[in-house]
Amino acid sequence: MSARARLGLLQVCLAGVLWGTGGLVVQLVRERVPMHVVTISAWRMVLAAAVLGIAVLATRGGPALVRLVREHPRRTVVVGSATAAYQALYFASVTLVGVSVATVVSLGLAPVLLTAAESLRHRQRPSRTRALVLVAALTGLVLVSVGAGHGGGTGPSPGLGLLAALASGSAYAFATAQGEVLARQTSPLALTTATTTVGAVGLVPLALLVSGPRLTGDPGTLALLAYLGVLTMALAYALLYAGLRTTSGSAATVATLLEPVTAAAVAAALLDERIGPLGLLGTALVLAAVAGLGREDPLVQPSGTALVAARARPSPE
Repeated sequence: MSARARLGLLQVCLAGVLWGTGGLVVQLVRERVPMHVVTISAWRMVLAAAVLGIAVLATRGGPALVRLVREHPRRTVVVGSATAAYQALYFASVTLVGVSVATVVSLGLAPVLLTAAESLRHRQRPSRTRALVLVAALTGLVLVSVGAGHGGGTGPSPGLGLLAALASGSAYAFATAQGEVLARQTSPLALTTATTTVGAVGLVPLALLVSGPRLTGDPGTLALLAYLGVLTMALAYALLYAGLRTTSGSAATVATLLEPVTAAAVAAALLDERIGPLGLLGTALVLAAVAGLGREDPLVQPSGTALVAARARPSPE
C-alpha cells in the first residue's frame, strides 16, 4: 500500500474512533436533559454545519463549496440526505430492537453491500485478502456488540426495528459510495460543509415532531452538544471524506467498524462496563481486519491504473 493510501486509511480509522465516543456523549446529554435522540442528532448536524461554515470563510473555501454545489447539486443533496437518514434510522432501530441488533445489522450491512457492488462493477470476485478481512470484521462486530456490555435483549418492536436497521445500513452504504465519488473531485471541507448542511435541513423538521425538550441553557449540556457537533460530526466527516480520496468505500466501511470497538473501550474506561472475553476477541478481530486492509492498496482494482484515472476524472451528474 502506498503512503498516500495508508494516510487515507488512517484518516478513516480516526473518523471511526471519533464516532465511537459519540454514544457515551449522547448518553451523558440525556442524563442531564431528556432530549430525544433525533433532537440531539439534529443539534449535532446544525452545530457542525455552523462550525464548518466558519471554517470555509476562514480558509476562503467558498469558491470550492460553490463549485461543488453548482457542478454536483443532486449528488450533494443525496449524500447529505442519506447521511441524515441513516443516523435517524439507526437511532430508531436502537429504540425498537435494541443496541446489539441495530449495531450489527446497520454497521455490518454496509461493507457487505459495498464489497458486492464493487465486485459487480469490476466483474471479479473480491480478493482472498479482502474476503478474509470482511469475514473477520463482521465476526468481530458481532462479538463486540454481544460481549461488550450492550446486552442481547430486544426492544418493543423487533420486526420494525430490524427493518429500520436494514434501511440504516443501506443508507450508510449508499452515502459512502456516493460520497466517495465526490470526495475525489473536491476538498473534504467543501464536501463536509455541503452535505452536513443538507443533513441539518433534513433533520431539524424531524426534531420538531418528536417529544422532549428541544432547547437547554445548561452549560454542561451545551458543551456536550458542541463536542458532538464539532468532533463527532464536522471533524469526523472531514476525515472520512479526506480518506475516501484514496480508500474505497468498502474498505472505509470496514475501517469505521472501529466505532463500536471505541465505544466499548470508552464504556469500560469511564462507565466500568465489562467488555468480557467475547468483546475482547471481537475487538482483536476488528483490529486485525483493519490491519489487513493495509495489505493491499484500496485503489488498485482488477482493471488496473485505468480505473484509478477514471475515478479521478469528474463525472457528470
